[in-house]
Amino acid sequence: MNSKIQKVMTEIEKVRAKIATQQARLRELEQQKTELENTEIVGLVRGLDVSPDELATLIQAIRNGNTGGSPVVLSKTKEQEDMEDEA
Repeated sequence: MNSKIQKVMTEIEKVRAKIATQQARLRELEQQKTELENTEIVGLVRGLDVSPDELATLIQAIRNGNTGGSPVVLSKTKEQEDMEDEA
């Protein structure tokens, strides 16, 4: 085979190997990003201090666009009711 063709074929194989390595690294980074996003979301949800049912209601309202630009009102907790009763 022609030596020039052989050189090009060798270079093609090198580039393919590099591409495969970079694609694997890209997949790892995308997975890491997803895990970090999920961790952040879980932290935000836990910080809301709402019940699973209230969270489901909130998410459904947001999906349906039923917030009307105003905050979604969740059912009041016992503590919130007590505070209102004292006022």
